[in-house]
Amino acid sequence: MHGRRNLCAFVHSCIRAFSLTCIAGLSVAVLAQTADRARTEALAARAAQRIQALQREADQLASQERTLLGDLRKLEIDRQIKSEEFHQADTQLKQVQAQVSGAAARIAELERQDLAERPDLRARVVEIYKLGQARYLRLLLATTDLRRLGEASRAVATLAKLDRERVLSHQRTLDALKESRTSLEARRTTLESVRTAASRAQAAAERAAVARNDLIRDIDRRRDLNAQFSGELLAAQQKLQVALRDVAGAGGAAPAASEPVTLPIKAFRGDLDWPAAGAVRRRFSGRTAASGAAASNGIEIAAEEGTPAQAVHEGVVAFADAFAGFGNLVILDHGGQTFSLYGNLLDVAVAKGARVDRGQRIGSVGATPAGPAGLYFELRVDGQAVDPLQWLKKR
Repeated sequence: MHGRRNLCAFVHSCIRAFSLTCIAGLSVAVLAQTADRARTEALAARAAQRIQALQREADQLASQERTLLGDLRKLEIDRQIKSEEFHQADTQLKQVQAQVSGAAARIAELERQDLAERPDLRARVVEIYKLGQARYLRLLLATTDLRRLGEASRAVATLAKLDRERVLSHQRTLDALKESRTSLEARRTTLESVRTAASRAQAAAERAAVARNDLIRDIDRRRDLNAQFSGELLAAQQKLQVALRDVAGAGGAAPAASEPVTLPIKAFRGDLDWPAAGAVRRRFSGRTAASGAAASNGIEIAAEEGTPAQAVHEGVVAFADAFAGFGNLVILDHGGQTFSLYGNLLDVAVAKGARVDRGQRIGSVGATPAGPAGLYFELRVDGQAVDPLQWLKKR
């Protein structure tokens, strides 16, 4: 009887222990399921927020493009007007240049005639000057026929008058031509200024049109990337919804293990959190400077030693150990040949192969090789180092 009582007690204790073990296992499964669900919901919410941001950006880009297209149309009309103004100014300038050339040729011809006729005119003027008032007396003494004297006097006077009129007419014509040439030269100068201004305005309109076209092409490129990122996020969001349904449908049992869903980091360009608080001490160069300074594939953030270093995006720890030149180094794999590197860490809080959430502490800031504390941060997209400042949030 006593033995049966002991056996019952033993069995009871075994059942109780088994029950406690099952409950503990179930509790762990439930906790894990709850954590997975919370993580999945957080990722879904973040994806939804980013999709909304991308949609707002797409609307802004579309509005900017419409404005630029309107500006471009106005610039095209303005360019056509400036082109017509230039054409008219150029045509008028050619006409005035032809008139100036004609006036110059006419002046040169009159001056040649003047030079050719000047000796004969000078001789007659000198002869008349020599005769002066005494010519009448000499004519009177030289002839006895008063009628012939009068005829000779009238002939000399008529000849002198004709010479004077010819000289005056020649001079008036020459003065008029010179005045016309001066006027034409002034008009030509004005037209040259108009033509130059029209040419500059036309070139400015063309440059403005080219600049607007470049902006439109850039907006089109950004809209294409925006659509691509939105599509990738929507695909990730759909996977997250499936994961949420799996978690909800699993009930009390642990869901079957599946590949964790990650959000594409490219969709968060310009929206990534900073890996540590602090000012940028050294910027990205990506190549050796002309002065011979070493290239910097990342940035260095000045921060006090012990400042938390955080993951900028969820991923898997690909490396977590000491590395020559970088001190303690953590490398996170974000998928799609995209990695983030955190160097000069005082300590490492994650292990290789572990999954890390955005904002999770991966270590703390330590000393740099140069001495002062700071975090080295590098971002590689498609295997190539990029400027992290173009990917982190503006501040």
